[in-house]
Amino acid sequence: MKKFLLGTNWKMNKTLAEGLAYSAALMTIIGKYPQFEFFIIPPYTHLWKIKEALAAQKSPLKLGAQNMHEQDSGQFTGEISPLMLAEIGVDIIELGHSERRQYFNESDEAVNRKARAALKHGFTPLICIGEQQADKDYGVSKEMLAKQLKIALTDVPAAAIGQFWIAYEPVWAIGVAGTPAAAAYVEEIHDFLRRVLIDRYGPSGAAVPLLFGGSVNIDNARDYARLANVDGLFIGRSAWEPELFEAIMVALGTITK
Repeated sequence: MKKFLLGTNWKMNKTLAEGLAYSAALMTIIGKYPQFEFFIIPPYTHLWKIKEALAAQKSPLKLGAQNMHEQDSGQFTGEISPLMLAEIGVDIIELGHSERRQYFNESDEAVNRKARAALKHGFTPLICIGEQQADKDYGVSKEMLAKQLKIALTDVPAAAIGQFWIAYEPVWAIGVAGTPAAAAYVEEIHDFLRRVLIDRYGPSGAAVPLLFGGSVNIDNARDYARLANVDGLFIGRSAWEPELFEAIMVALGTITK
């Protein structure tokens, strides 16, 4: 049985010392919860040292980067290439986060190019999609999400299923001012996304992991996790302290699908 996915993106938070302390604590904790597969996505500057700490402990905790350029090298000041991240030993590449789209004008087409580059280099692309509040208000959430998903997966073959993850993060639900989504709404959207994947890939589309993220906390995590088409939770600030993250693990208990 596949494991339920639990992970967190630190965004632009935690010093290296704080990140190493967090990672050390989390490595101790996760051994008590074998029903989950865990991942963390720190800032770039922390990746080398945290990878060394994980390797020293032979930890199963997976390590991700928050973005990646599509080219192996070139005149792209400030960017990080697949070869650089492969040298570190990163497992996951987060792509298309709403903040990247909003503040750095990242397009669906760019996400697709990066996703294909990540697969080429053996990473697991964690492709983020999500609608704005205005999309929800106008009743076009599903159209927007289908567009983002279909473009992100252009030229990604069925043979790659199992090698990429999709995270649904409604923009109106994330961040400090986010409003947690009702479990019924998450269920509706995840069921829809599953149908899009099956339409695209046939029955094997049912095997693509779908994660939910958006103001996930100890009060709502179990309601989301019990949904048939939620294969993992992508958690923000509620997982930024090891004891808070563990409280969510306890609340989830054993997840069976």
